[in-house]
Amino acid sequence: MEIYKGKKKQYFMEQHSIAHLFSFPVEEFIEVREYKRDEWNIQEGMRPDFLFYVIGGKAKIYITHQNGKVSLINFINANEYIGEMELLNDVYYTKGIQASTKTICFALPIHRYRGQLLEDAKFLRELTKFLSVKASVMAAKYSQSLAFPLENRLADFILQTADEGVYKEKHVAVCDYLGVSYRHLLHVLTQFCEKGYMQKDGRVYHIKDYASLHALADVLGNR
Repeated sequence: MEIYKGKKKQYFMEQHSIAHLFSFPVEEFIEVREYKRDEWNIQEGMRPDFLFYVIGGKAKIYITHQNGKVSLINFINANEYIGEMELLNDVYYTKGIQASTKTICFALPIHRYRGQLLEDAKFLRELTKFLSVKASVMAAKYSQSLAFPLENRLADFILQTADEGVYKEKHVAVCDYLGVSYRHLLHVLTQFCEKGYMQKDGRVYHIKDYASLHALADVLGNR
């Protein structure tokens, strides 16, 4: 993890200002942080010290079940929060947040601003909008598993998780997230390669035809 300083920090603060989301000045104490792919923004079970606002990149949310199985449950994209549930709840089991690409975030220290944030009507109004959209997306994900073929859902998943044209998610985790069998997943991945959408190289896949994957994914209406 890298914390930007000086002109580099100033550039991102000016280009991606979030001052309009608050009724009080927060810029003085905001950090600009960069997480590399596979770095953890938040370790599961550990309460974060910061409220994060993603300005670039993507991250994944994981949860460990009582039987030890780890599941991918959702994605975080630009202009979304990390740690908002911990801000709102004194007692909350924190999920693991891992960067799936290089991710740049604003980090606002919760211990300094928690009281002001929870009394800031402007911030809470914007946060309520964010949480309502988040809940709708989660509900749509489950309905899509019944309404759309794997080809559409897998194309959407590949586009969400690929980093600079490279897709390398573990098949077992993908099967769990999409609710499909290992055999079915491999069959569709093979079809994508045969159609020229992707090219397999060892354990990773290189995207060769973004347009076709987007055409499949756009059917879901997530974009």
